[in-house]
Parts: sequence; C-alpha cells; structure tokens
Amino acid sequence: MTRFFWLGEDAAAASNQGGYIDAWHKWSLPGVHCPTCSATWSDVGHAYPCVDMSHLPERALFERARPEPFSEFARLRELVRPLAPPHATLPPGTGFGPLTGKATGRFGPVAWVEQLLLLVHPDVLSRLQAEGVEGLVSCRTELTFRRKTPPTFLELQIEPRGRLHPDCVPPEVPPPCGTCGRHGFTRPEAPILDAASLPSGVDLFRIGNFATMVIGTERFMEAAQRQKLDGITFKELPARR
Repeated sequence: MTRFFWLGEDAAAASNQGGYIDAWHKWSLPGVHCPTCSATWSDVGHAYPCVDMSHLPERALFERARPEPFSEFARLRELVRPLAPPHATLPPGTGFGPLTGKATGRFGPVAWVEQLLLLVHPDVLSRLQAEGVEGLVSCRTELTFRRKTPPTFLELQIEPRGRLHPDCVPPEVPPPCGTCGRHGFTRPEAPILDAASLPSGVDLFRIGNFATMVIGTERFMEAAQRQKLDGITFKELPARR
C-alpha cells in the first residue's frame, strides 16, 4: 500500500541558508462576494504557473487582487478556463503565470515561498525524474536576484488531486455553498486523507479541499532523501476509505 506524507518547509535549513523570496504569480482570479452565502473570500494554494495569459486581451483584469460580485468573477473564470487544465476547479484567488518578484540571500537545492510554493533547481528536477518520481510539472520563474551569478529556480506546478476524508469536516460545518463553492472549515489537527480520492501516477499533489497542504508519496519522499534535498520535512498521514 502506498504511503503518503505531508510536506513542509524545514525552517532550520531555511534559516541556515538565509534566503528569502518575495514573489507571487503574475496573474490571478479575483476574490468573490457571494450573494448566496454572503461570504467575501479568496482561496490559497490553487496555482497554475504554466498557464500563460500574456496573449489574453483581458489579462489586465487579472493583475490586481480585489473582490468581485459572483457574476463578474464567474465571467472572468470562463475567460481563463480554456487555458487551464481541464480538471481545474479555479476557485477565487487561483494564480496563473510565472512567479514574479525578488529573492535575496542564499538557497539550497529547493526553496519555499510562503510555505506554499515549492521551487527546485533544474538539476534537482532531473534527478527526481531519473529516480522514477512521476507527474512532476515544472514552470519557469521570473525572480530577480541581487547576485552576479543568480541561481535558476523552477516552480513545481502542484495541482489539487486528492481530498481530506469527510471525517475531517466537523458535523456542524455547513456543506459547500452551491453558488461559490466555499466550504469554510479549519484544518484538522490530525488530518486523514480520503483514500478513494488519491491519484495514481502522480507523486506530488495538493489536497483539493485544503490546497495549502502539499502531499508526496513514499516514492517522492525516498527520492528526496536519497538526493539529500534539505529544506523539506515529511509527516506521514493516514488514509481511510
């Protein structure tokens, strides 16, 4: 049976390196104000850095974070949907395009942005793929470094694939809003994965109903440890049907 691990940033390794990245994706869907549940919200963790919106005539509408009425949000979402993967749900706040911003200090073979986005050197990606890690998709970044010989980082496009088990949702929490899809519950102290929802052929993915959580398979974990990828922590999570 495949084992699954919750990935995080190794704070000690990051502190030793001293690097810091202040950057985010070039475009994003706006937040939304929902007429049904009355929530004004935006999600975090849904990002498609390989989606290029530079040829979209309305791209300027995706350059500024703001809430919009649901009707306008839905219109903008349909503009970008043909560019996104067919399975993408595209909630409010979904990011697109290359990571853009500034980086200072020194970095190891991997780097995290806001403990959410995972960056790797090109040779690290090649080594992981040579180890048999499946489903890795990488995208260029547009980071500015204050160094004569700056490193090259690629962002891994880690897509939502699995879900938390229904038992992780408190019974008093209302079901997802039928209009905007918001499901307002906090991350459980002891997360459980929904085994029936977990993908095959993909060794790195996010949790669809809690996309800030990055999950790796045992194969990814073992490959990362063999390659001595300092900067990533692993916590095994149970899976239940």
